Amino acid sequence: MTFPSPALDRRQLIEMMILAGGAAAFAGPAWAETPRPDAHRDDWRWLVGNWDVWHRRLKERLAGSDDWAEFGGKSACWLTLGGLGTIDDNILDLPGGEYRGFGIRAFDPATRQWAIWWVDGRNPTHIEPPVVGRFDGDEGVFTGRDTFNGKDIAVRFRWHEVHSARPNWDQGFSADGGATWEINWRNYFTRTAATPTPLPKLPDSPSAPNARDFDFLAGSWKVAHRRLKRRLAGNGEWIDFDGTFVNWPVLGGRGNVGDNVMNFPDAPFRGVGVRALDPATGEWLSWWLDGRSPAAIAPPVRGGFKDGTGTFIGDDSFEGRPIKTRVLWSRITATSARWEQAFSADGGASWETNWISDFARVV
Repeated sequence: MTFPSPALDRRQLIEMMILAGGAAAFAGPAWAETPRPDAHRDDWRWLVGNWDVWHRRLKERLAGSDDWAEFGGKSACWLTLGGLGTIDDNILDLPGGEYRGFGIRAFDPATRQWAIWWVDGRNPTHIEPPVVGRFDGDEGVFTGRDTFNGKDIAVRFRWHEVHSARPNWDQGFSADGGATWEINWRNYFTRTAATPTPLPKLPDSPSAPNARDFDFLAGSWKVAHRRLKRRLAGNGEWIDFDGTFVNWPVLGGRGNVGDNVMNFPDAPFRGVGVRALDPATGEWLSWWLDGRSPAAIAPPVRGGFKDGTGTFIGDDSFEGRPIKTRVLWSRITATSARWEQAFSADGGASWETNWISDFARVV
């Protein structure tokens, strides 16, 4: 949900009238106000690379406080989905100790808006509700809802001067439905590299013995895919196609993100896989963001590795019916790996393998 400013500018007014079917009220043709999704591939290109970040954050939020903490940090940002998505990994040198987290962004052509999700490294089993919005020149506004200290609140992210030498961001909370906002966090970015490189990994720890499980997947790959033409339909006809895959570590290596290009016949598409280690259980969670429906992230599969094979299972839906999904990682070497997906319509009693992907390392 978005929370419009009390004073709408002309651009916002035009967009609202177009969405309400009022484009005919203006002299220009309707297509002039409806840019192609490709026009948004550069929306976040200015953020690609590595950055030093200076933070200023209220010590107590929504408490009438004016006591601020200041600290440093680092950020690294990559494009995904051919420019219609990004991943940014972050280190924050909080006064109480180092903190890790990363953001996921995706553009929805249906609404012409970006969704931004956040994964907190202290609780990486949960992807926070998104804020949604867009850019107007060098300024971007993104709003949504969340909870804070058990209360429902509105959340607002704003980016300022994004094409300047020092882009900056602020976060605001509202406890009155967007009528008033408390700005509780400001970030100022200074570029250190135009080409992104991963942030330093966390050291090995007895409390996270499985943190290196997905180290094998980092890098660039060619992929040979085979997928059943029809799934859960007793079908035995397979479709073969190729693709590419690029994977980066996040959360100090206790998470990773993979950008996929799948050259499906007559309908190529992109998607992003997101993985994070649950420190409480030692299991990994894996989510999927489909570039064809980028407004939502699919429910995760969960599991781990044993004897060189990774098994991950979760609940999902397919063609409107509940199913279980199983993902297997196997045949893992320094230069190859296999991924398999299976569906079960009977609660896991039986499985139909419907997708097999063989990975060959490029870099």
